[in-house]
Amino acid sequence: MELILVRHGPTEWNALDRFQGRSDIPLSDEGRAVAAAIAAALRDEEIDRIYSSDLIRASETARIIADAREMCIVTEPRLCEFDFGRWEGLTWEEIVATDPASRRRAPTAANLYAPKGGETFAQVRRRVESFLDDLPIEDRDARILIVTHAGPLHAFLSVLGLTQAGEAAAQLDRFSPGSITRITIGGDGVQLIGLNELNHLDAAR
Repeated sequence: MELILVRHGPTEWNALDRFQGRSDIPLSDEGRAVAAAIAAALRDEEIDRIYSSDLIRASETARIIADAREMCIVTEPRLCEFDFGRWEGLTWEEIVATDPASRRRAPTAANLYAPKGGETFAQVRRRVESFLDDLPIEDRDARILIVTHAGPLHAFLSVLGLTQAGEAAAQLDRFSPGSITRITIGGDGVQLIGLNELNHLDAAR
């Protein structure tokens, strides 16, 4: 099985560095251009199934990719972003102002997030693990495109044993809007083929 993991295109909140979480923010005009660039980059690749988070920024990205190849999308709530609770809509600076303990952590260290009223990384990880466990038999030898968010992308690496524990390691795994990450799962085990690929976005800039 090959997983082609895509982070959704950018939104206005991405441009402002605001934590979006479950806030259902649509793609910006730039985000739609980024989604079109992803579709163009994947145009000649065989894809057997497309799964997407049910949040609009992900499903809209997936729809633009799917429309370019006349495919259907399977919407999957377990692929949605962290529930950030009281962090929703805030920047990291605003978060640490109200939660000084967070100042000791990096803003990209998703495995250490503990937003009040929201989800922990362990909960997001369990969602992603459940999604992988429930994939149909026919998908086990397929090439699958998954459009999701930064939090679940960190969880995929964790579930598949592709990341090390600790904050220093977490900071190395960054997922930019519109990025592509590639993972193969087979007889040779789990292999990370590409992480946070961005070259395809040159056309959207």
